[in-house]
Amino acid sequence: MSKRVLIYANDRPHSQTIKKELKEKLCFAEFDLIEDEANNPFITPPDYIITIGGDGTLLGAFHTFEKWIHYSHFVGIHTGHLGFYTDWRPDELDELIDYLHNDTGAFVSYPLLQIEIKNNDETVKCVKALNELSLRTLGGTMACDIYIQHEFFETFRGDGVCISTPTGSTGLNKSIGGAVIHPRVDAMQLTEMASINNRIYRTLSSPMVIAKDEVVELDPRSFGKEIIILVDNIRIDPGAFDRISVRIANERIRFGKYRHTHFWDRVENSFLGNKKEQEETN
Repeated sequence: MSKRVLIYANDRPHSQTIKKELKEKLCFAEFDLIEDEANNPFITPPDYIITIGGDGTLLGAFHTFEKWIHYSHFVGIHTGHLGFYTDWRPDELDELIDYLHNDTGAFVSYPLLQIEIKNNDETVKCVKALNELSLRTLGGTMACDIYIQHEFFETFRGDGVCISTPTGSTGLNKSIGGAVIHPRVDAMQLTEMASINNRIYRTLSSPMVIAKDEVVELDPRSFGKEIIILVDNIRIDPGAFDRISVRIANERIRFGKYRHTHFWDRVENSFLGNKKEQEETN
């Protein structure tokens, strides 16, 4: 039985050229391409979802095909710099196809966030995040009660809050002073954005690493101000909402294991580049 492949590329000309070349090679190698049938609700999920672009493209594929995370392995081809989710280069398509042919199903998996947004009418909107959830206002100070495991923890006042996965800890979380966490640690991290601390208002003002079996609840108190909810930098508009609950999801995203770059090598490559400089020197 042929292995099933779906290709998801961004709209840039270079990515579209690579997509066309990859499709031709996959067809010649007798893979079953299902790209044109992806929106069919009765379709059998693909074995692989191959993204062409960068980390943003892979995030888009994750949210588009979230229904298949139990069945499909993600494989990323980067058309720029090595990303945190993309391992393959455009000049390695033949090697990639050999890997797909010989793959025995080995994978590496990363934690996700399960986010539940409770609306004022008691309905609940559920979404997942691969990187983070962030909450902020369009202008002025955001006030938000924070509960951990259903117990009141603090009232935050400041620019906003971010809750990230371990892989997401290298993004917005890191830029606002959060720690970088290895994805083998099943935990989420809550980081405050420019919290107000004085004799009247106090917050912990430190990043918090929260265990996978605990839930964080955010109860905004910024009445009259529009609250912006971003999930993996995608704006979510649930309407008038009452509370947001966040925990580590039971599901995990899966990546093909062959050629999967070690996490700390990704961090070093993205933020330091010492190894590359050393190689060029030698």
